[in-house]
Amino acid sequence: MSAHRILRHRDIPNIASLETYRANGGFEGFRKAVAGMQPGDVLNEVKLSGLRGRGGAGFPAGVKWSFLPNNLWPHYVVANADESEPGTFKDREILESNPFQFLEGLMIASYAVQAHDSYVYLRGEFWQIAKLLDGKIAELEQAGLLGEKLFGTEYSLRLHTHLGAGAYICGEETALLESIEGFRGQPRLRPPFPAVYGLFGKPTVINNVETLANVPGIIANGSAWFREQGTEKSPGVKVFSLSGCVNKPGNYELPLGTTFRELIFNYGGGLPEGRNIKAIMPAGASSSLITADDRALDTPMDYESVAAIGSTLGSASVIVLDDSVNIAWMVNKTVEFFKHESCGKCTPCREGTYWMSHITERIVKGEAGKEDIDLLNSVARNMQGKCLCALGEFSTMAVVTGIEQFRADFEKLQRS
Repeated sequence: MSAHRILRHRDIPNIASLETYRANGGFEGFRKAVAGMQPGDVLNEVKLSGLRGRGGAGFPAGVKWSFLPNNLWPHYVVANADESEPGTFKDREILESNPFQFLEGLMIASYAVQAHDSYVYLRGEFWQIAKLLDGKIAELEQAGLLGEKLFGTEYSLRLHTHLGAGAYICGEETALLESIEGFRGQPRLRPPFPAVYGLFGKPTVINNVETLANVPGIIANGSAWFREQGTEKSPGVKVFSLSGCVNKPGNYELPLGTTFRELIFNYGGGLPEGRNIKAIMPAGASSSLITADDRALDTPMDYESVAAIGSTLGSASVIVLDDSVNIAWMVNKTVEFFKHESCGKCTPCREGTYWMSHITERIVKGEAGKEDIDLLNSVARNMQGKCLCALGEFSTMAVVTGIEQFRADFEKLQRS
């Protein structure tokens, strides 16, 4: 495959330095946008590229930007660097090893929506990365790439970093906004949506780190260049975080539409000890499980195809489970995580995750009967569609699909 587009540090040593990044075309996209394009033209180019959000939902980025009303000011852009999903570790590599490409993407997005102050929200455990980014931002200010009247125009921009306290819920965009404002990280009721009432009550765009890292290439090289890889509806490349029962876990940058089989066996080196693949979690802990049969393995990893087999691609954090893993044990682990990370604001999630964890605990200890498996299924299904944000919904995914597809694993552990 050709040179990396996102993980460019793997091809270009020291691209994390401003000098090296600029020597390899860095900030040409930002200069082109600010000095030579209207904000609307930048927005349209991103729309034409078909770039979809890389944080989970897969919503078209350019369309999201276009929702900001032009009669309410100021506008803000917030980069979501609260990478908290178990099995997801792509954003961290970008932030640590190719930070200027991400920052340039954030700066171009800011120009497109005419934001003059933009924020990078990082999870609390990323304090070293926050310090690194603060240094990079200071370098950009010194180089005249950030600050007042950029490139001789009237456009000014400042970037700020903000550290959370390590709460998974702050990856949810409205909880993230609450956290920046100094409040408890809990989701807001919607409507109003962040595009109209976001940070400090003003129109706000929130994009994931990887999403923004795609933007400089689109502006510098054009939307047609971006569409050279990927599929018609899911264009471009994606960083797949591969983990679990594989020989070579890690981040793999591949075109969207690459199959699960290719990722796991060609790039991930297959499974340890020659074991058989049992199931796949394509979107980290919040995934619906996929039984790893030939149909699933040959499914292209794009937003439409993964949805067609009953799951979601999400942030593409692919966790592989082999035949040594009992699915009930794995479900217990995910439910414990979501119970711990529930903010408690809404009753279905607060109570539902609590009771699911109690039941799965009984199951893995061999203290549960058949009626407990049915009760677990009932609790999970009664939570669906009733929670304030996606966390409650996510907590039920592995439970419902685990019982549906691997009920024997649960029954194997029930009391005799």
